[in-house]
Amino acid sequence: MALSDDDIRACARRLHQAEKTRTQIRQLSQDFPDITIADAYAIQKAWVDVKIAEGRIVKGHKIGLTSKAMQSALNINEPDSGVLLDDMFFADGGLVLTERFIATRVEAELAFVMSKRLAGPDCTMFDVLNATDFVVPALEILDTRIERVDPQTKATRKIFDTIADNAANAGIVLGGRPIRPLDADLRWIGALCFKNGQLEETGLAAGVLNHPATAVAWLANKIAPLGLALEPGQVVLAGSFIRPIETRKGDTIQADYGAYGSVSCYFA
Repeated sequence: MALSDDDIRACARRLHQAEKTRTQIRQLSQDFPDITIADAYAIQKAWVDVKIAEGRIVKGHKIGLTSKAMQSALNINEPDSGVLLDDMFFADGGLVLTERFIATRVEAELAFVMSKRLAGPDCTMFDVLNATDFVVPALEILDTRIERVDPQTKATRKIFDTIADNAANAGIVLGGRPIRPLDADLRWIGALCFKNGQLEETGLAAGVLNHPATAVAWLANKIAPLGLALEPGQVVLAGSFIRPIETRKGDTIQADYGAYGSVSCYFA
């Protein structure tokens, strides 16, 4: 790790302040050119610890950058992950207050609701399916507390910035029809994603590492060295299979999962 403990805590405080004031901060990769992936996760953890100290409760995890296209664009070879907290959950068909966020985007995903504790290492897709209670259609609301493009250098955000920024997570909407994990071939579950009634994006869940359960297995193995596991009742967002849809106040987003129902929200 290249950053000191003081640097890590300072970065976490800056992110926390950015979220509270809705004011983006400079890319951490600009301030710390030697930052590592481990540093970025340490910043994320320090920020989550600040939120927990304020009374937030960990409710699960999100997995991002699961598509080959996104990984190639960022020059990485594995996904990233963030933490879901209790105040990030919004009702299906409900309001999402834009005044809480900076620059929202939405992705369509499958969420896994765990029934058993799932711990790595050596966790497989089959372990995930055995440890999952339900799979449910979901929308992930993304936000960015870090500038996407640096005004001076015109550099775009790097993977370190995204990870430190809790993998850009800001909210989650669970909807649709809960299904048992073996009652469908999850790879072939798809979504038609509409913004204000117009079709914006489509995709299949196979776009998530060929099978969304593979992403959940990756996460269980990734957090195992930290002494962590996926716990019963936790929700795991397996990763998007569409490109992010930019949203602003007044937008309605709906994802139609066909036989598996739909999920929607309105940005008020």
